[in-house]
Formats: sequence, structure tokens, C-alpha cells
Amino acid sequence: MKKYVLSAMLLIAASISASAQFSLGVKGGVNFSKINTDNFDQSTKTGYQVGAFARIGGGVYLQPELYLSSTGGKINSTNGNYSADVKFTNLNVPLLLGFKFGEKNLNFRVMGGPIYTSVLDKKQSYSANFGAAYADFGNYKNSTLGYQAGAGVDIGPITADLRYEGDLTDIDKNYGQRQHLWALSVGFKFF
Repeated sequence: MKKYVLSAMLLIAASISASAQFSLGVKGGVNFSKINTDNFDQSTKTGYQVGAFARIGGGVYLQPELYLSSTGGKINSTNGNYSADVKFTNLNVPLLLGFKFGEKNLNFRVMGGPIYTSVLDKKQSYSANFGAAYADFGNYKNSTLGYQAGAGVDIGPITADLRYEGDLTDIDKNYGQRQHLWALSVGFKFF
């Protein structure tokens, strides 16, 4: 499946690149993530993201990105006896297909596509009795495949995006855990 998605994106990039516009930039922002899991209550954790992006194309564009992020979530058992706080430091590689409309110095965008996430570091803290009750909880994968969809605006060289991200794969299959987040970022295009 991953090969087909990446192949399709490469074909789209090749078709755009004949007379493509190209821009390169940096971005940073905040995200609000949550780990959805079966039989537990969840709450949101605030994190960050910082990295770089390229935009290839005009009205239809391809936008590969590379950035570091901090995500995670807080989890409580439904009876309130057990709690956990999980934080991931990730390397994210989204490949977005977008549509841009408007004037050169003020345009609006919609975009979506796959994202590969590699966990660089994880920190987990559990209440004292959590490990005894759920010994295999927190057996997280080192990487996941997901999707992003969102909208943005460009004002001259300044760009801003609001995106939703969801997982296509579980980060811990034993408890059906999937990470979801909203991200708000601001960037600057160098050219």
C-alpha cells in the first residue's frame, strides 16, 4: 500500500514539474494530540513542530516536508484508578498534494496526503498500579503511517496551515491505540 501511494505521488510530481514553480521554507507551530484507545478516557497534550518544506507547482502543487514534533496524550482508566502520561518526539515526513487559488500575494490552499512518522524518543509515566494491571500497555511501535488534511493561507512569503492528522496504523495494537492531532503552523518561504 505504501509503495502505491508513494508511486502515485511521484507521478503527480513528475507531471507538475515541467513548468513548476518552486519554493522552499521553514515552519513551526503547535499541535494538540490525543491517543485514542479502547476502554480508557483520553485527554489532549500540547506539543510543538519545527522543520522545513518545499512546494513544487502552481495551482496544483506537491509539498514534501520534514519536521520534528512532540506529541502524546494522557490516558485514564474509566474507573479513575489508573493513569498514564505519554510523550513522543517524532520525525515526520508528510507528502501532501494541494490546490491553491487566489492572487499571487494572497492565496488560499487545501491539501492532503500520507505522512510517515518515526518515533525518535518516548517518555512514559504510569500511576503506581497501572503496570500491574496492564503489563503490556505502552508497547508502542517505532513508526506509523497516517494521513494529514487541512487548509492554509499564503500572504506574500508568510504561510499558515491548520491540519488534522490521523493514524492509518495502530501505535499499540493490543489496546487499539491510535494517535490523532490538530496542528497549527506558521512558516516563511525563502523563494
